Amino acid sequence: MKRVAISIFLILSYSLNSLYSQDIITPAAIDQKNFDPSTLLWYKTPASAWEEALPVGNGRLGAMVFGKYAEERIQLNDDTYWSGGPYSTVVKGGYKKLPEIQKDIFEGRPLDAHKLFGRYLMGYPVEQQKYQSLANLILSFKNEKEVSGYKRWLDLNTGITSVQYTAHGVTYKREVFSSVPDQTIAIRITADKPGSISLTAELRGVRNSSMSNYATDYFRMDGVGNDGLVLTGKSADYMGIEGKLRYEARLKAVADGGTVKVDGVDLIVENANAVTLYFVDATNFVNYRDVTGDYHAKVEKYLKDIEGKSYKNIKDAAVEDYQSLFNRVTLALPATKNSFLPTDERIKNFSTESDPQLASLCYQFGRYVLISSSRPGTQPANLQGIWNDNMNPPWDSKYTTNINTEMNYWPAETGNLSELTEPLVKMVKELTDQGSQVAKEEYGARGWVLHQNTDIWRVAAPMDGPTWGTFTVGGAWLTTQLWEHYLFTLDKNYLRDIYPVLKGSVEFFMDFLVEYPNNNKKWLVTCPSTSPENPPKGPGYRYFFDEVTAMYYFTTICAGSSIDMQILTDLFGDYIKASKILGIDHEFSDKVEKARARLVPPQIGSNGMLQEWTEDFDQLEPKHRHISLLYGLYPGNVISVKRTPSLIEPVKKVLEERGDEGAGFSRAWKMSIWARLYDGNKAYKIFKGYLDKQCFPQLFAKCFTPMQVDGTLGVTAAITEMLMQSHEGVIDLLPALPDEWSEGKFHGVFARGAFEVNFDWKEHKIIKAVVYSKQGGSCKLDAKVPIVVFCNGQKIPLKNVGNGVVEFLTKKGEHYNINAK
Repeated sequence: MKRVAISIFLILSYSLNSLYSQDIITPAAIDQKNFDPSTLLWYKTPASAWEEALPVGNGRLGAMVFGKYAEERIQLNDDTYWSGGPYSTVVKGGYKKLPEIQKDIFEGRPLDAHKLFGRYLMGYPVEQQKYQSLANLILSFKNEKEVSGYKRWLDLNTGITSVQYTAHGVTYKREVFSSVPDQTIAIRITADKPGSISLTAELRGVRNSSMSNYATDYFRMDGVGNDGLVLTGKSADYMGIEGKLRYEARLKAVADGGTVKVDGVDLIVENANAVTLYFVDATNFVNYRDVTGDYHAKVEKYLKDIEGKSYKNIKDAAVEDYQSLFNRVTLALPATKNSFLPTDERIKNFSTESDPQLASLCYQFGRYVLISSSRPGTQPANLQGIWNDNMNPPWDSKYTTNINTEMNYWPAETGNLSELTEPLVKMVKELTDQGSQVAKEEYGARGWVLHQNTDIWRVAAPMDGPTWGTFTVGGAWLTTQLWEHYLFTLDKNYLRDIYPVLKGSVEFFMDFLVEYPNNNKKWLVTCPSTSPENPPKGPGYRYFFDEVTAMYYFTTICAGSSIDMQILTDLFGDYIKASKILGIDHEFSDKVEKARARLVPPQIGSNGMLQEWTEDFDQLEPKHRHISLLYGLYPGNVISVKRTPSLIEPVKKVLEERGDEGAGFSRAWKMSIWARLYDGNKAYKIFKGYLDKQCFPQLFAKCFTPMQVDGTLGVTAAITEMLMQSHEGVIDLLPALPDEWSEGKFHGVFARGAFEVNFDWKEHKIIKAVVYSKQGGSCKLDAKVPIVVFCNGQKIPLKNVGNGVVEFLTKKGEHYNINAK
């Protein structure tokens, strides 16, 4: 049951001349090609589907704006609006069956192990909860069946999306943004002739038809006379979990001229000079265990806080907040005539027409998506960021931790958006709650564990079935990303804060690892294990009826998948370093170091490829979308062209077999993998395929057909890897530069060691750079040309450490100017 409060205020204080000069601008600059094609998305037609709409967001409140005339739709989301309520999926006593499951796996009976796992170790309920669509704002305009001069655009420099057109001799403009300072979505409608704006606004709740009976609505709109409308509602019940989230949403109208009234569920504006609509909402969500928040009081506060503020003040504050993050990084690549076309046309032409700067736009759009869907204090970006119009979204639009959630945050550190990882860090901390219960009850282990999925309620047990649920390293993978935040910031206070999380994950695997019995090398392996989401082709593996999922499928259950071993190699190594940095737990750290030495190292199979499993199994799906076995090359740091050269040809054979295609996230991952292999042209070829096959017109990625933001954000990270890498302890400039990017500028990008870097290049060579040292210490740099370094006018001595790498000492807070000789 939802109610929407629409408060109506008439403001007549604007001077018409001031209004028109400030609010009405023509997009002539677009036609004149006088704009930056690296930061502007624009189109000549409205969105015909949700997947073509333009997103705005403040981390908590999101909207997809269609840009239609006659009847506009603005689809709305709140990041805390999920089905269900606080619940647990922990199943007690499963650890008693673990030895039997391991025995079946080691003795070649994977189906028996699969069935036992499904009966005794699967979490209950088997599925998790769903991210929900909140509402739609429908704006109906009179006399707009036909328009001319139509344009819509999203300006990444401001975070504002706009639409402009002319109807019956009047030019109309709408702009929409989501404000962090004022926690509102603002919709501003103006015209170039007074008294020209007439519209009807309606907030519509969303029914979940598959999870409710027709007679049981989850939302309600109540008229409240001339005071407006209030939309209230509750989340859906699902999988036996009662929907405990309640929300309230309101729409406030501030008009200049004309009349405003409420008629039933409609807000009607007639003959106004301009009107601003403010959308606010709140839920009763406090945290994953507490849903006692006063959502009505929150909404009242949001409205009170904007009362008396001008639209200009609200807009300026929102833009200032947004730009404090977005303006940190610029990427300029060569522009061509194709760069100035509408964005959907640029994408269509990209495979045949040169347009290097489209990569700049994709890079910055990814940063925009992260800024819009992950802010301190919000929920982390989920599979669709914060944008979802479906009550039963693909894969529940939750947190899938066998690649997707991790990929969402790959560009955070290098993209100079480090503080936007706060929601992810908080979620991982919260996951240790049920994660420690699962470790104890289902594995008989210390520490904490998370599998391949979680939701807003932070459940941690295996879900969906053993084919997916035996991925025990989801939490470990997330923990390695928490460590990465330390590498970029060198913040010891932060390291102390996350140390218990890091140690708890290590403790679980120190208890869970078992000795591999099928050789005499005394290897340690995870068991059960899986390589997402690829079934092996080997003895005992065949189609069978899975009683958990009620479908015929292959099992993926195994011992010691390669991704498990690589993640744990990183995790254990990270922990050992953290222990030394903080000077604690030396005895336990020594045990971890000994266990790390016994983890199965990367293996080369009889076909010459890197093995995906400890056993030399064949590939059941040679073109599988996941490339889990290559985690150790990217984002991990186990495989390296420089440190493990014998593994590079086996890695390339895997990539050749998997091909350049796949879902959006697959292609983004492959771009970074090829960048780590120093092949920029190959990475660029995959990028072209991504834009051609797995990208929507507004640059959201597809997962074959549904929208997911992981590929969008993964592409941003991959473009960085092509232009700068720092995982080897060296700031490596232009490591995988494609031929088409002959010149450019990349300013504000961040490197491990807490270094902010600017660099320019021409004719594929660095001409100058600046390194800003945020923490001081040694800086190693590979510019691939002879360089000189100055700080405050003084030449800095350089140490040649081999392979073209130079090293110099830095002081905290100083800038180091680098010039090619």
